[in-house]
Amino acid sequence: MKYLLLVSTSFLLTACYLLPTQTPSPWLVIDTFNKESLNGWQLADTQNDTKPYVENAQVTEIKFHDARASSGATLGKGTDTNTSPTLPNANNGYLIKKPAADGIVGNRKALSFKALPVPVNVGDTYTFYTKIRVERFPNNHAFGISNMHPADIIKHGYNAFEPTLRVTDKYESNGYKNDGSLMVKIDSTDKYRQYASVKNADNKISQPLTVGEWYEIWYVVNNATVENDGQVYSVYVKGGEFRQQTLAYENANFRMKRELPLIYFLANSNTGPINKPYGNGGLAYDDIYMSEGVNLSTPY
Repeated sequence: MKYLLLVSTSFLLTACYLLPTQTPSPWLVIDTFNKESLNGWQLADTQNDTKPYVENAQVTEIKFHDARASSGATLGKGTDTNTSPTLPNANNGYLIKKPAADGIVGNRKALSFKALPVPVNVGDTYTFYTKIRVERFPNNHAFGISNMHPADIIKHGYNAFEPTLRVTDKYESNGYKNDGSLMVKIDSTDKYRQYASVKNADNKISQPLTVGEWYEIWYVVNNATVENDGQVYSVYVKGGEFRQQTLAYENANFRMKRELPLIYFLANSNTGPINKPYGNGGLAYDDIYMSEGVNLSTPY
């Protein structure tokens, strides 16, 4: 009897030990930038008009908040002493992206892109999560998701985007000046007003992003067909004036509406033309994730 009791007790303990202690995270990692190399990323300067010519002009590099970066990351050097309280873990890496080093102008399409861990098929909805921080203004940046393969991303540049978020304070060709607030893509017949600023909790146009402040962004991407009310995305923001997670824009529009599987994360930056440069201020990225369905949790 003692032997049977011992065996039964051991079996129960073993069974309990083998039970899963937690459910798998619904969040899939695109990149957290915690390694000293840009694994899986492709970089392309597809309209490099720099004079004198600078090959591979864009600055896209991993930096760290601690001493690990003293020797520099694979694609660049430097450290960062910002310990913003809005960064959940100040001892990790992040990506800094600029169209070119300070003083260099003419790099018009500085593309950086990485394949998604799974495609967002036509008809599917996924939530993407990204943290961003403005290094400084003036600048001109856009990021989002593409349904094109690398050769076509390089060929089409901005038109490789579908859901797109924009950060810039540049002047448009008609003289209109953007103010540095977070923007989304909209359908518009005005070629100079193809983006709209997100709104704050009071439903007012948001303020320019605060330099040095980390913002959390959730963008819920509906890749259904236009006929089925898709090719749209909604944006939630936390950080700066957004003290709580806030629905900042609902049903922004895909740029091209190709109705194809979404397969790449894409970021672009632009110095502006040589005769009227926009500015080379950087935009930092961290913790890029995706999750099936609508998921407004924080992926840590």
